Amino acid sequence: MQEKITVIKPLIPDLDEFIPMLRDIWDRKWLTNNGHYHQELEKALADYLGVQYLSLFTNGTLPLITALQALRINGEVITTPYSFVATTHAIWWNGLKPVFVDVEEETGLINPEKIEAAITPKTSAIMPVHVYGNPCNMERIQEIADTYGLKVIYDAAHAFGVKVNGKTVLENGDMSTLSFHATKVYTTIEGGALVCHDAATKKRIDYLKNFGFAGETTVVAPGINSKMDEVRAAYGLLNLKQVDAAIASRKATALKYREALKDVPGIRMLHDIEGVHHNYAYFPIFVNEKEYGMSRDALYEKLKEHNIYGRRYFYPLISTFSAYKGLDSASPENLPVAHKLAGQVICLPMYAGLKEEDLNRVIEIIKR
Repeated sequence: MQEKITVIKPLIPDLDEFIPMLRDIWDRKWLTNNGHYHQELEKALADYLGVQYLSLFTNGTLPLITALQALRINGEVITTPYSFVATTHAIWWNGLKPVFVDVEEETGLINPEKIEAAITPKTSAIMPVHVYGNPCNMERIQEIADTYGLKVIYDAAHAFGVKVNGKTVLENGDMSTLSFHATKVYTTIEGGALVCHDAATKKRIDYLKNFGFAGETTVVAPGINSKMDEVRAAYGLLNLKQVDAAIASRKATALKYREALKDVPGIRMLHDIEGVHHNYAYFPIFVNEKEYGMSRDALYEKLKEHNIYGRRYFYPLISTFSAYKGLDSASPENLPVAHKLAGQVICLPMYAGLKEEDLNRVIEIIKR
């Protein structure tokens, strides 16, 4: 049996560097609740990402939930079905109604031209997703939001370090959320962050993620417990030192995939966007069954036969799950492009340090 090739391998710091930090945590005996390494990581990430106000969280879902709370969103939130379920779950957990709109075929990103038609008197926010780390049409989305008085919360779980014309995508909208899950370009094992644009909002976010406490005996809101602990903050500080090299390694892999697969009939790939500093979070291909001669699912299974495990990100669509399929906006007729992409996509193995021989194995199976 050939060695297993997984869709990702997590970015892991040097254990010899991590152990002294663990000893320091043990000596300090301060494991959570805005400890030493938590404070260091918040500052280091804000500096690296080019933002002023960033709050750390224990995972990537709770920033989405908290953003909706912090902005006091109500009624309906327009979003995409082509994402991980956490995007829509966060809306549901706030007692809000998700409204799905279709995506662009070229990118899988929410289609701004579909947003306006979905706005009703109950709409209060738009929650787009920077799918695969590719930036949404943020200028057009903001124009729509400004016209109708809507808030914009970007799910930037895939977009760590992504810039457009030298500026971080996290500057856009009212807030942006990040995920530092083990599957992401930058990881704290589990973790996440919420980015905002002023000190007062950050203070409210920090209250909300700590049960709503504004002091020892004062609770200002019905908050939740979503603080990052010291162990993961220390892990994150070490990974921040090597994330640039990891992104460079991912880019090299992406370029090799593109060159090797460019002439394969029925295989479509995403390409770099002019002016965008990409992070190469994923490498999706889209399989046209008629042209390729095999369905996406057949290729997916063929890869598994050779111990290669891609992932069908994003299949099934969020709109097809039982919690949401009864919504009017979830009808397949409303989301034809999203359904098409969900039926064609496979994300190929993509991580820092993917071995040349493993990369060639993946390419060979697809070309065969």
